[in-house]
Formats: sequence, C-alpha cells, structure tokens
Amino acid sequence: MTHRADLASPTDERPDPTRTLAEVVDIVASRTLYDESHLRPDSHFEAELGIDSVLLQSVLAAVREHFGLGAGALHGGITTIRELADAVRGELEAAHAGPAVTAGPGGTAGPGDAVLEAVVTAASRQTQYERHQLDPDADVESELGIDSVILTSIVTEAAEALGLPRTASAAVDATTLRALAGHLRARTAHRHPESRTPAPTAGPEDDWDRRSMKDFVEERDRDLFAKARSFGPYLRRREEERHYWYGMPLRSQCRNRAVIYDELAAREREFLMFASNNYLGLANHPKVIEAICDATRTYGATHTGSRFIGGTNTLHKELERRLAAFKQRPACIVFPGGYAANLGAISALVRSYDTLVVDKLNHMSILDGARLSGAVRRIYQHNDMADLERILQRGAEDAEGGLLVVADGVFSMHGDLCDLPEIVRLARAHGARVMVDDAHATGVLGARGSGTAEHFGLKGEVDLELGTMSKALAGMGGFVVGDESVIEYLRYYSHSYVFAANIPAGVAAGLIASLDVIESEPERIKQLWTNIGTLRGRLLDAGFDLENSESAILPLVIGDERRAMEMGRAVRARGLFCQTVVYPGVPLGDARLRISVTSEHTPEDLDLAAEIFVDAARETGVRPTTA
Repeated sequence: MTHRADLASPTDERPDPTRTLAEVVDIVASRTLYDESHLRPDSHFEAELGIDSVLLQSVLAAVREHFGLGAGALHGGITTIRELADAVRGELEAAHAGPAVTAGPGGTAGPGDAVLEAVVTAASRQTQYERHQLDPDADVESELGIDSVILTSIVTEAAEALGLPRTASAAVDATTLRALAGHLRARTAHRHPESRTPAPTAGPEDDWDRRSMKDFVEERDRDLFAKARSFGPYLRRREEERHYWYGMPLRSQCRNRAVIYDELAAREREFLMFASNNYLGLANHPKVIEAICDATRTYGATHTGSRFIGGTNTLHKELERRLAAFKQRPACIVFPGGYAANLGAISALVRSYDTLVVDKLNHMSILDGARLSGAVRRIYQHNDMADLERILQRGAEDAEGGLLVVADGVFSMHGDLCDLPEIVRLARAHGARVMVDDAHATGVLGARGSGTAEHFGLKGEVDLELGTMSKALAGMGGFVVGDESVIEYLRYYSHSYVFAANIPAGVAAGLIASLDVIESEPERIKQLWTNIGTLRGRLLDAGFDLENSESAILPLVIGDERRAMEMGRAVRARGLFCQTVVYPGVPLGDARLRISVTSEHTPEDLDLAAEIFVDAARETGVRPTTA
C-alpha cells in the first residue's frame, strides 16, 4: 500500500505549496480518470481538459473534503489546477491566522494531532488493520476496503473518544481518514456547551420520526441491550404506521398470488405476490415436492454431523455432480447456505497478505467474507471499470500475495448485471482471479439458465461461480463450482463447510428435481423473460426510474425513505406485496420498492400490478419522470 509523507512538523505555520499542488493534482486525477502526467498546473479545466461545470463541482467537493474546508470555500473564478491549489492554500492560511487549532498541510495538525490519532486508532480497532497499514490519505473504499457500515463505527468510536456528540456521525461521507479527522476537528473547534441544542421538534401537522435504522447501529452503553430498548419504540411506531411490514407469515404456497397473515391487523389477505425469488415457480412443482417427501421418508429429517462427520449421503454427492454439470464446470462444493458459501470460499482462499477487490454494491455476505479473510480490501465504484483497473494496477504493484475480484452477477437491490467481460479482461491483464456470485442469475440468465457466465458467453473464463439454491432452484443451501483442485481445497479449509451441518437429504433431493425441471422445461425461462419485458415496459412507459435493471429484479427507485415507505403501504393497501427497501438494504437517500417477477405471473397480474404502482405513486406524490 502506498503511503504519503508523514504529517507536517508542529512548527509549520503555512501549508507547503508544492505538496498542496501535488495533492490537488491527485484529487483531480482520481475524479477525472486523467493520468497525473497529463494534468499540467496551468491547463484550463474546460478548454483544455474538458472538465465541465458539473464535473468541476465534484472535484471542488472532493478537494474541500480532503483538506477539511468549509462548504463555502472554493466557489467561483477557479479555472486551472494552479488556481485551485492557490485557493486551497489561501483557505488554509486563513485558518492559521484565526483562533482555530493550528493546522499543517491537508488541514490537519502536527504529529501530536489528537483528532487524527483518535480516527486512526478507531479505524485499526474496527478493521483489524495494523496501524502502519492505515495511510490517512488512502481512499477508504478503493484502497482500504472500508464500507459505509464500518465507517459509521469508526466515526462513532472516534467521536466518543473526543467527547463529541453523536451528531458527529454526519461525517461518514469522508473519503479518507484525514478528511474524516478534518470533519471531526471542525466539530471539536466549534464545540460549546451551549451549542448542544436539541434537534428541532416536528410541528403538530407533521410528527414524522426522521430517524432511520442507521441511528441505532452504534448506540453505546454499559448495558449491551440498551440499543435494543432504544430501537424497540422506533420499530413499534413504524409498524403502527404500517410502514414496516417485514416478516409477515404466509398461509399458503407462494405463487403469483399468496395468502399472508397481517399480524398488525390480525387478519389474513390474499396479495398479488411480487416479493418472491421463486423465479421459475419450482417451489411448488409437484415433482420437486414429491422428491423432497420421498427422500425425507428414506433418509430422515436431518443429519447428525458435518459433511466430514456423518453428514454426507449419496444425494449430496449427486447434487454436487448435477450442479457442476449444469454450470459446465469440473467440480462443485455445496454449503449450508449462499451466505455461508461466500464466507467460506473467500476466507479460505484470501489471506492477510492477499488483496480482495469488490464492487461497492456487492451483497453483504461478500463484504463479511472480506472482513473475515483479514486481507487488504479494496472497493471499486459500482460497475466502474476504470476504477477497477486503477485498483488492480495498484494491487499488482503493491500486493505481496494474490488478487481476487468478486462481483455479483445480478445486483440484488438494483437488478443490473456486472460488466463480466471487462472484469475478466482486466483480471487477466493484472494476474487476478475472478469469482462471480450468481445468486440471482442462476435459473434466470443464459439460454439454459446457468447464469452470468453463460449470458456473456464466458463459460470457463470465470475462475469460480458461486450461487444460492434458495431462489430459482427452490431449496436451501449454497454452492461454488470451479476447477477440481480448488474445490477440493475449499472442502478442507472453508470453515463454514467443515464445521457446519449441511442441507438435509430431502432438500438435496428437491434440488436435484428442480434441475431436472429446468433442463426439461426450458419454456419456463422463456416465460419469465416475457413477463419481465412486459412489466418493465409498462413501468418505464409510466415514467418510473428502474435504474439499469436487466434481470427479474425491477427496482422502483424513490430516494426519500419516508416516501418509499408510504408508497409501499399504498401498494399493499391495493392488494400487491413487494419489498420496501430502506437502510441498511440500500444507502440513505436511495430507498426503493423492489419488484420480483416470476414465470408464474399471468398477463392479467402484470397489467394489474402496473395500474397499482401508478395509482399508489399518484396517491403518495411519487411522481414518475414523465408525469
């Protein structure tokens, strides 16, 4: 990992012009994709570099954040990199002249800087990195692999160490530890006992609780359960408002329609079901159910040990053989679940001296596998192949061990696909291996339904393909397919395989039957895609934002969390059930309804669903883009 120079000497009174210019050039390069050698200090942003006003605002925001400058700094009249660096230096010199804490280059104090020390200490504790690995100027995502959840924990711990109020957590958007320290330093400098005023209360016309689940993540108390007591009233209020409607039990099979018991209203209702991952309708297929029942009668309800200790039978072996054949790979290992497959495969293959590179929107099981591995973690911006290439270049230069790139095939809250051809090309160019999580692609993508690699014509080009069997395959468990030597290694080094009981024999038999149906009834996949196209077209025609969905997952993007919950309630009131996704399923400000299409939906279902979404949007003020 590349490290910048240490913090300035405490006797420094003014920022070093050369270093300030170098840091500004680095920021411009990172935001514009220019190589630093092309960024001459006197090049005009627009005329010579093609940096328009929108992109320039992004650059200025990044510079303000990096140097810990206020929101009012760096506005107007800046046309070159040199002018930008001069403006930064002027802001920092003005800060030196005032009563604020003495600052060195980058808007930080000298080596005795207690704020930066608190941030680095918290980061070390929260990430398990050694302190020497935590470059204060490294990008927290792309270079340190620190996601927004971990960053929240770092902010909370550092703020607590500095005696700051919990409102300091607003600094979690910082992109470097140095910038984070700058945000906290500003709060320290302006802290005043009288300034701690309570948050404004809502008027009688609007008593909306503006908190989200994020507000309870890092609540600290000597009593470990205090956070649960705080969350309880919030949850009950959300439920009373019928905004949180999670975990309601089914009282029927989950088909295109399903009967759900509303525990809040103490009654059951039938809903149009658009919240199921039963993409091919196999969960209710007679052959699948019969296979489960027959195998359960033969082998019993479950096992009494792990796969190594009495927990393997012939159905597990046959399932692994069938999955390998279905995916057209040499070998397969089956885990208790898809989450366990990601945890086990990543932590077994990637060690502390290796580098793991992940897409920002990957599933949480991939991120947790990254943490468990102890490896250097780097996060590239979603589907940004230029960002991935930069990270792989740095990784190839700095890494002592190997590189593994992991991406979702279909992103579960967005419905778009990874750019697998470019991922494979870049990985090969930089000596990295590739693993694709096909949780929402298996049974959906490709003519045979075998997943992302088939969809892109890259069978055999992806090192490892991982999947879950709880979606289109209509069972439980996870799996990884790849070369036989790698799969055999995973059997002995994946803790979530070695030290866990596996799926029951009946479930294994049902999965084998599901594979039989997929292979013998390809019309199911064709019908699924007909239904996807129909509903997607209707919603786009109505003006809804579906992002870049290319799968059975249609995200109806709303943004505001309150508005999304209100629309979810209005949709349910009209007899349709889909998932309302808020934090932590998506970041704050990115709330949405998540619509899942299956092959079992009829044309009438799709027409009615489109009408319900339009009516609910009209009622709640969610205005489609063409409205």
